[in-house]
Amino acid sequence: MPVVSNAVERIPVNAVGRDFAVGDIHGCFTKLAIAMGKVHFDPQKDRLFSVGDLVDRGPESHQVLTWLDQPWFYAISGNHELLTWRRALGNPIKEVDHRQHGGLWLDACSPEQQQRIGERLQALPWAFEIATPEGPVGIVHADFPYDDWRKIHEQEFSPEDIDVCHWSVQRYQQQYPHAIKNVRAVVHGHKTINRMAQLGNVYFIDTGGWRSGGHFTLLNLHTLRPM
Repeated sequence: MPVVSNAVERIPVNAVGRDFAVGDIHGCFTKLAIAMGKVHFDPQKDRLFSVGDLVDRGPESHQVLTWLDQPWFYAISGNHELLTWRRALGNPIKEVDHRQHGGLWLDACSPEQQQRIGERLQALPWAFEIATPEGPVGIVHADFPYDDWRKIHEQEFSPEDIDVCHWSVQRYQQQYPHAIKNVRAVVHGHKTINRMAQLGNVYFIDTGGWRSGGHFTLLNLHTLRPM
């Protein structure tokens, strides 16, 4: 399956405030804003990092560009960004029907809006490496195919590897316990679970904030504690 191929983006340390990672948002930005209020998020100092899947399923996917325009909001590409921009730019992924996976909202957008959304989502990186006071933290949407984070910076990190980063649930399904070397932690979404899970130094934080009865987990990247 074709994948986005943008580079890993390195983010410098936040020396004045907190950094949070949040699980899949899926067009539920009002609910996310409420969760941010509960942790007293300060947009003048704090930063929020999305693990991907900003859009589809929820009622506010059309607000995605407003959020991406915020200077404190950072996002990588998840599989739903991939589905959205491919269809928005006229080259849908044939193997997956975006409309059946929460993508009907895109049809309500004008052609001009679809073009802007598609171009913006296409430009998202597919991984973050965020500097923290205790060492770098990686963010990848779904899974990581190796036990060494340095692989992500090597030329042989292949399109198939990026495909794993967008779609795989193998590490979680197999409850693979080994840590990923040369990184403090790696944070994933994609797999919706009732409460945050940890396998080695890998954190799964999609706790279904976009679902009825779910909640958004905001993981403090400086302390690695959920809030």
